[in-house]
Amino acid sequence: MAEPVVRIPDAKVALSTASVYPESTATAFEIAARLGYDGVEVMVWTDPVSQDIEALRRLSDYHRIPILAVHAPCLLITQRVWSTDPWIKLQRARAAAEKLGASTVVVHPPFRWQRQYSRDFVTGIWQMANETDVRFAVENMYPWRYRDREMLAYAPDWDVTKDDYRHFTIDLSHTATARTDALQMIDRMSDRLGHVHLADGSGSIKDEHLVPGRGTQPCAELLERLALSGYDGHVVIEVNTRRAMSSAEREADLAEALAFTRLHLASAVRVPRT
Repeated sequence: MAEPVVRIPDAKVALSTASVYPESTATAFEIAARLGYDGVEVMVWTDPVSQDIEALRRLSDYHRIPILAVHAPCLLITQRVWSTDPWIKLQRARAAAEKLGASTVVVHPPFRWQRQYSRDFVTGIWQMANETDVRFAVENMYPWRYRDREMLAYAPDWDVTKDDYRHFTIDLSHTATARTDALQMIDRMSDRLGHVHLADGSGSIKDEHLVPGRGTQPCAELLERLALSGYDGHVVIEVNTRRAMSSAEREADLAEALAFTRLHLASAVRVPRT
């Protein structure tokens, strides 16, 4: 019998610019290029460079690192970035993705207090998706908890598989915080899984975004399943390195995350040697 050889899947591994916080968006491009990432996902937030399409294009060209995805400004701290109107935010995210050659816009479900936006969200996302080749990949979130109390902060739901979207993003730090089964969630997403935020978590009430392999989430199993299924989206490392004591320690964490991801994407896919 022929000895099997490893075939590396086509899925690209990108670095979220959020992974270098509190360092800058520009630093993320530099680190991604130096460590050998396939590209970056730009988190649009309070860093002015993250909001500037021409500045992002120059960074991409200078470091020869493509922008594969744009994360729309959906966080509490970005409520005034690119307008206070959430639909204008998504329109600008789509325009940025189109101009920068990114294939995906990542978007969170609305906060529950954004009543009109949440009522129209599912149909509105479908309408926007029908107007572009860019994927709008809606990301799973989690209930907010304080001690033994739970608050449902997102609408229509933090579990985005309960609604009908063309594409989903799965985030494994969020599945940990929600205390839900990540593999069952990707089964529900099925072929509509279009984007992955790879991180780990321990089931804390905090959204931890640990380096993959340092928590309880099935990061390795998920990557192996993606490789075997012919997944055609991107895998984005979105981890929290705020506690790194130095730039060298932060870079070591991001190198470890990249090595973990490539290893488990490759280990599941084998073809006979000819």
